Amino acid sequence: MTMTVRSKRGATNGVEGLCYDPRAAMRRLAKADPVLGALMKAAGPFTLQLRTMHSPFEALARNIIYQQLHGTAAAAIHARVVALGANGRKLRPQDILSADEATLRGAGLSRAKLAALQDLAAKTLDGTVPTLARLRRMPDEEIIARLTSVRGIGRWTVEMLLMSRLGRSDVLPVSDLGVRKGFAFVYQTPMPTPKVLAEYGERWRPFRTVASWYMWRALELSADAWPPAQ
Repeated sequence: MTMTVRSKRGATNGVEGLCYDPRAAMRRLAKADPVLGALMKAAGPFTLQLRTMHSPFEALARNIIYQQLHGTAAAAIHARVVALGANGRKLRPQDILSADEATLRGAGLSRAKLAALQDLAAKTLDGTVPTLARLRRMPDEEIIARLTSVRGIGRWTVEMLLMSRLGRSDVLPVSDLGVRKGFAFVYQTPMPTPKVLAEYGERWRPFRTVASWYMWRALELSADAWPPAQ
């Protein structure tokens, strides 16, 4: 997976900008891990683009709908589900819980995704899924614990939300195949297990998000470009 990151100088909230200075992060990472430093130089600037999140419910509903589907098909189903809402433009928990199940299934939702959306809606209304204002103030692991209690939402999904919507600095998605492949390419090793990657990644704290992003970028380098000539 490749993501693009927009930074806003001085920003402290993830919707408006990153919660960290990427240039400072890169300097610290290069000092802590010279191999990663060489990768950052070879791959170029850090350019992750934050995606706006109007509400956790909307973002997670979209993730559920898009799971295991081609982008075009998922987009069509998502648009049909949103159109069932009260104003046809913004999906609310109440829209899911009040809608006829046959209508939602007719929009293209599988039974599993319908059940997941209903659970997400219920847990949004009961406060298990925090408001966006609350989410911005919560630590990463508390967010992960809360959101993964929703049916159909796994740790990887929440990690992507932390990285690309909340702009958090220290997320290492150890189960992500792209990150693991990038690591194997950069460090010229067999594919690391999540445990091995987590252990190595301790040296990247508190900027594991930046290191992860460069593992994705490493997959765009040619074999001739890496490792760099000594």
